[in-house]
Amino acid sequence: MFSLSRLLQLLLLLNPGYWRGILSSPTDDNAARGGHGDHGEPGHKETHQDSYSTFASEFLESRYLTDEGYPFPTAPPVDPFAKIKVTDCGITKGCIRYGKPGCDAETCDYFLSYRRIGADVEYEMSADTDGWVAVGFSSDKKMGGDDVMACVHDDNGRVRIHHFYNVGQWAKEIKRNPARDEEGIFENNRVTCRFKRPLYVPREETLVDLHLSWYYLFAWGPAIQGSITRHDIDAPPVSDHMISIYKYEDIFMPSTAYQTFSSPFCLLLIVALTFYLLMGTP
Repeated sequence: MFSLSRLLQLLLLLNPGYWRGILSSPTDDNAARGGHGDHGEPGHKETHQDSYSTFASEFLESRYLTDEGYPFPTAPPVDPFAKIKVTDCGITKGCIRYGKPGCDAETCDYFLSYRRIGADVEYEMSADTDGWVAVGFSSDKKMGGDDVMACVHDDNGRVRIHHFYNVGQWAKEIKRNPARDEEGIFENNRVTCRFKRPLYVPREETLVDLHLSWYYLFAWGPAIQGSITRHDIDAPPVSDHMISIYKYEDIFMPSTAYQTFSSPFCLLLIVALTFYLLMGTP
């Protein structure tokens, strides 16, 4: 059931001009035409009009109110996460894909892209996990002493960007986070994110200059209450050469399941078994 005050508010919203005419008094009209109030005092009209404006604005600007008279809370607008484009890989940005041949940002086990934007580098990451996805910048292909950026899915459904530094096999979170313009989404059991980071940074142990070339370490795994745990695979993939943000490459790295049949030893073994089956036993 609508209260009388609620009904009046809705009528004001539907046609404020019409109801303004009804709510204004004949005295107001005469004052408006004559330029003076009942006592011929200049300024009386302005006082009346100001009172009405305040009254109308309080109703019209409050929009929809609860029965207690408080505005309903509204969530701030959220821009949808723009999907990662792989058609730009190797042209306007560099990409590294790990997984099944022909996979993209939504189907690879792990995906990363990078591109320069002014004085920043924009990174996009995605992985088949409900926890976290990360990239590390290393000078020697090994975990330890590495600058790491990670996108972590927390218990509230948000994806946040964190900065870590690998101390041996342990990732220590660093309060100084160079990431900005952060975006993240958890959808279809994938953590996906996008962020920018300055190309040049003051010399510091936990931050590297991205204008230099580095080996890229790729990792992903589960998270507990927004905290990362051990990565999903024992030996996470590493780029076979140093990556330069000035060279846009499109690199594919087959996952373990597809590496097995592509190794020279396995191919030789398959040929030997096929020959044995065709020739038969003596």
